[in-house]
Amino acid sequence: MHIAIKHKLKSTQFILSRTLSTLVNNIFTSCINISTFDNRKERNSNSINLARVVQLQHGCNESVVNSYNLNKVISSCSSSRSLHLGVQLHSVVLKMGFCSHVYINTAFIDMYGKCGQISDAQKVFDEMSQRNVITWNSLISGYVNSQYVDVSIKLFISMLTLGIYPTDYTVSIVLVACSEFESLELGEQMHSLCVKLGFLYNVVVGTALLEMYRKCCNVDDSCRLFDDLPNKNAVTWTSMITCYAQNQQPDNAMRLIRKMMGLGRKADCITYNALLISFCNEKNMVYWEKIHCYVIKEGLQFDLHLVVTLLTVYSQCGSKLEDFYKICSIVPIKNNVSCNAIIAGFSNLGKGEEAINFFMEMRQAGIGIDFVTIASVLKVIGIASLLEEGRQVYALIIKSAHDSCRRIQNGLISMYAKCGNIDEAKCIFSSMVDHDTISWNSLISGYAQHGYAKEAFDAFDQMTKTKVKPDLTTFLIVISACSHVGWLDKGLEYIELMKNDSSVEPLKAEHYACIVDLYARAGFLNVAEEFIEKMPVEGGPEVYRALLSGCRVHEDKEIGVRLARKFVGQFPDDPAGYVQLSYILGTDGYWDDSARVHNLMCGKGIKKKPGCSWI
Repeated sequence: MHIAIKHKLKSTQFILSRTLSTLVNNIFTSCINISTFDNRKERNSNSINLARVVQLQHGCNESVVNSYNLNKVISSCSSSRSLHLGVQLHSVVLKMGFCSHVYINTAFIDMYGKCGQISDAQKVFDEMSQRNVITWNSLISGYVNSQYVDVSIKLFISMLTLGIYPTDYTVSIVLVACSEFESLELGEQMHSLCVKLGFLYNVVVGTALLEMYRKCCNVDDSCRLFDDLPNKNAVTWTSMITCYAQNQQPDNAMRLIRKMMGLGRKADCITYNALLISFCNEKNMVYWEKIHCYVIKEGLQFDLHLVVTLLTVYSQCGSKLEDFYKICSIVPIKNNVSCNAIIAGFSNLGKGEEAINFFMEMRQAGIGIDFVTIASVLKVIGIASLLEEGRQVYALIIKSAHDSCRRIQNGLISMYAKCGNIDEAKCIFSSMVDHDTISWNSLISGYAQHGYAKEAFDAFDQMTKTKVKPDLTTFLIVISACSHVGWLDKGLEYIELMKNDSSVEPLKAEHYACIVDLYARAGFLNVAEEFIEKMPVEGGPEVYRALLSGCRVHEDKEIGVRLARKFVGQFPDDPAGYVQLSYILGTDGYWDDSARVHNLMCGKGIKKKPGCSWI
């Protein structure tokens, strides 16, 4: 701890007064500059608080040197995330003899925590001879904000061990940590503590408990808690509605939002935003269309955050291009965020040319770009195989100093690989200081896509020797590569390696489809059929397509017809089953049966999606 320097009273007042004047004016100026662009409400609030301190500073100097006014300035540093000014203020406060003041030190802990300097917050905490519950709250909150949730929980336990009585705020912070940690057991213990302390009547604590159960995917307990909570606000309702939506219970989610409105509670932008994100898949189209209707009915269709979410939903969930254009036309502000959503939307809809054109318009309008913009553009270029445009974007990346961003570097590897320039992709990979799983997957996938199976396997072996571990996507790439080059034994070796790796998540449907394809291409159709029957998960259409394709290649009518009947029975609207069965029958000479299958498909209005080629 620094030793306080004692001066005469007038000298002390002069030094602190002058320092506060500099700090306050700097913060005041920075707040004005920042708020020129947006967030005027926050600017006004900060400006009023700071102006009051300025008035105090220019008034009676004696009134400035007290804990209340110092706390105000420290809080201003916290809210504006002005770490540099906060550090300067800290040094001055120590010199002024406030080094042992509980409230001022607590304010500094809060400031360091909010500015992301949790180690400095811990140092201030450790040097304090006296602490109160607010001090503990500030440090615990700092660790939660810095994503050190395990440390925050340990601190809470230490606090209870020392006999310090927690407040409702303490409990709400720890519940957030339990949510991030996804620890249901610890969350249930916190629930018991809330009941004992009588905190369930606090709407913030109740909502935090609900969020904890939601993030731990415990719908039943979430529902029971929601019904028992005496006080609910809009956030509480939103949390429960989102819980239903995210756990594939859309009907319950819609029922609850109607109940909420029936009780006279209006859903806000946050509620609708959460619902749209939860329903963001093609099978829930009817639900997010209803939510869009609610948004229009409430007059919220021009809210920027909702419009950006709607752009994402309409582009990812199989909607028509005209509908996406309609959403684009109501974007209230063309800024970086909304433009990124439009570019990503065109990319998702497979409209590469439109995405590139909009990116050029964005540049001409002087709208700033970030790594999200560049990543979306690189994805579009890769899909459309626009190598020359990709090189131009690479030049822009270097010019805008984004070339050291790992996400951008990964995007460049993928872009060059998809454009057929595997040497450039390898060059970008070699220039990277640090690789992650996506870096390796992009390179291995590039090799595999262009027939460089041996190079793909060598890259996989190199990856296993680094600290970066293969994931499900990595194994999917190498097994698929084995399938395409006909290396059955090598593929089976990777399958066993994947099953025995405890760090790899359980296999998904696409991995089983890839294994079936591996057997089918090698001619082991009986083994592939037996594998499908013994799969621990229900086989999707891609599993049946893989074996049907093998039956067609190896002209096995018996297995093909048997499997096609199962496929059509489970997936009657998928054209692949009809098409493959028709080909198999036709190849074996059963032209009448082949024609009947084709007519059946046409009679049901099922159409095969036409293919396309760059050649």
